[in-house]
Amino acid sequence: MTGKLGSFAHISELYVSNYLKKPTIKGQSTLIHLLDHLEEDALKTLTKNCGQPTYRAAQLRQWVVASRAGGFDEMSNLPKKFREELTKQTQLWTSQVVKHTQAEDGTEKILLQLADGGQIECVLLRDGHRITICISTQVGCAMGCVFCASGLDGVDRNLTTGEIIEQMLLLQRLLPEDQRLSHIVVMGMGEPLANIDSLLPALDFACSPDGLGIGARRITISTVGLPTAIDKLSEINARYNLAVSLHAPNDELRNEIVPINKNIGIDQILTASDHYFEVSGRQLTFEYVLLYKVNDRPEHARQLAQLLKNRQAMLNVIPYNPVEGLPYKTPSNNAQHDFRRILEDAGITVKFRHRKGDKINAACGQLRRSNSGLVQLEEPEVPESSD
Repeated sequence: MTGKLGSFAHISELYVSNYLKKPTIKGQSTLIHLLDHLEEDALKTLTKNCGQPTYRAAQLRQWVVASRAGGFDEMSNLPKKFREELTKQTQLWTSQVVKHTQAEDGTEKILLQLADGGQIECVLLRDGHRITICISTQVGCAMGCVFCASGLDGVDRNLTTGEIIEQMLLLQRLLPEDQRLSHIVVMGMGEPLANIDSLLPALDFACSPDGLGIGARRITISTVGLPTAIDKLSEINARYNLAVSLHAPNDELRNEIVPINKNIGIDQILTASDHYFEVSGRQLTFEYVLLYKVNDRPEHARQLAQLLKNRQAMLNVIPYNPVEGLPYKTPSNNAQHDFRRILEDAGITVKFRHRKGDKINAACGQLRRSNSGLVQLEEPEVPESSD
């Protein structure tokens, strides 16, 4: 067994959860990653270790989060000795921006190289007053969805809490000073619920008034559907929106499109999702990537309607976004129209995602580790909220 999971064919939900529980980072610096220690007590301890009074911890956090400092040298009201000690003991950023891509509609994507050489992507989407970021949770993905670029090379490791927060702050730094992030979708590279222990502290930071101050109702976690992890989320922190990626209306077809389904099954996923709805009160979202002549037929729409009837849920249908090297195609407009009509006639609340650009490869299923050809972009549909 190597340090990479590789093939998805033999992965069970328990295996993924246990294997990826804690990141193992080769070549990691001995310096403390400051973004892994943004809690009040941790910052006060660090401040004391640098020979400074504890009130400096709040100033340091202010510089990192609200003032969007790019380095310790910008923190002008901190003593020079403190800044020097911070430089000796910690590092603010552990990744490097390999490429920054912009679309005409204002969407931006950054490709990051991590300390161990791994690469991830994250995205900033603009839509009027709404500014959404899409973040990654793993280097690669082990779920094996056949249409998705993120899992083409398997998975290397989980991201740390600090690496997840780093994406948020780097994307925030792309904004003018008078703009702030409003929404987060955890729909980038990786399976978020396979890295729940690192993800939830990062989202706590995002929600904190001393952090990004984003309401929990404006944060959506996407999952391929890991029932045990969904149940864990129900128990410990059921305040976020949950989006479950179905992609098929029956197990036979889903086993082909999402191979890990062989170890789970749609019924278990729906049971766990229903429980999350009962605990959280949050409307569920189900995702369905529409693949030409694979899962886009009228019978699939009718089966899907039967599966979701009587559920407080929204269905996001995502016409396939082409991925270089994969054989799948986008269904015709007529096929999309017929699929939608059948669902709506059955009383299902359905939205079709719209693409927002044609020169940035940042859409659902397109994020990957390498700097490859660029295709198209769409904005994720997430529930609106006044939070």
